Amino acid sequence: MSAIGHRLAPARMRASDVLIVGGAGLRTRPLRAFLSALGIAIGIAAMVAVVGVSTSSRADLQQTLDRLGTNLLTAGPGNDLFGAAATLPDESVEMIRRIGPVTAVSAVGKVPDAKVYRSDRIPEIETNGLLCLAARLDLLETVSATLESGTWLNEATARYPAVVLGSAAADRLGIGAAGQDVRVYIGGEWFTVVGVLHPAPLAPELDSAALVGWAAAESYLDFDSHPTTVYTRADEEYVTDVRDVLAATANPETPSEVDVSRPSDALAAKQAADRAFTGLLLGLGAVALLVGGVGVANTMVISVLERRAEIGLRRSLGATRGQVRVQFLSESLLLSALGGAGGVVLGTAVTAFYATTQDWPAVIPPWAAAGGIGATLVIGAIAGLYPAIRAARLPPTEALSAP
Repeated sequence: MSAIGHRLAPARMRASDVLIVGGAGLRTRPLRAFLSALGIAIGIAAMVAVVGVSTSSRADLQQTLDRLGTNLLTAGPGNDLFGAAATLPDESVEMIRRIGPVTAVSAVGKVPDAKVYRSDRIPEIETNGLLCLAARLDLLETVSATLESGTWLNEATARYPAVVLGSAAADRLGIGAAGQDVRVYIGGEWFTVVGVLHPAPLAPELDSAALVGWAAAESYLDFDSHPTTVYTRADEEYVTDVRDVLAATANPETPSEVDVSRPSDALAAKQAADRAFTGLLLGLGAVALLVGGVGVANTMVISVLERRAEIGLRRSLGATRGQVRVQFLSESLLLSALGGAGGVVLGTAVTAFYATTQDWPAVIPPWAAAGGIGATLVIGAIAGLYPAIRAARLPPTEALSAP
């Protein structure tokens, strides 16, 4: 058979050839390529940063719960059958202590008529929303609270006019640190500030409170000795069981008048609300990514119009329609991949910076980075498909005759 009867097969394009021809358009128009990739990068950076900040926040919460424990339960008085405020029996703390899996119990009692002021010159109505609470000596260990300055109440100071301020209470009163010469006016009596607490995540009601000794509250502030919140630590394996019997133990006569809660559940609920907000931000990131994809498509369409002569020359030299399609499709994918990689780097940097300012661990889920790159490739393929098909359909003679 003569060689004339054979049709020449088009040369195969290797992966390196695809990268070279695909990158040619980007190298010749660097500014346009940069701006198009920037649109993709902003969308991916927004999505990665939102996921990273949210994940870092959850990691910090988990570390906090691991440090403070999820085995803390609280019991407090609810309302009676007539809607009036109920009370807990004086002996409720000791009764709860008898529950087998309970490891620690403490309590505070609200002193309703004792208002807290910086001095006796302040008008009575300006209370700053502060409470006075009678506190037991083992309160700090039970709720995992820590001191910012000074000392906690002891057997001696709990009997005399000494007070430990919560973090928010100290801020509102303008007190930076405890000291022998620092005093506050509570219920018509002067109390020396012997300590200031750090914020207490599992007992936030302590943050805006002035804590005095149980005996001192009874002596100086006419405290009725009824606990208003009982804090209970239980063995991790039996937290649910203890929760089920806590109300009946605290007030055997009317357990329905006791409210039982688990503070760690409130933190978890707050985190769930944060996740809902994260979903909204992810939606905004997706819109930004779509805008970036439109920019890539626009760039590729213009590139086809500007490079008609190049397309015609390649076709006249033997390039097939499939090879032309591959050229422009690979160019779109490269452009999107560069934007995606830049977006992942930028989003990671934003997450690391924000987490550092909040003292959080910086956490970027691997799926977020991989998903960002994958999303850009999908966007690039969709955005480059039509321009690639259009370029492949240009007849060589028409393309060469283009101005």
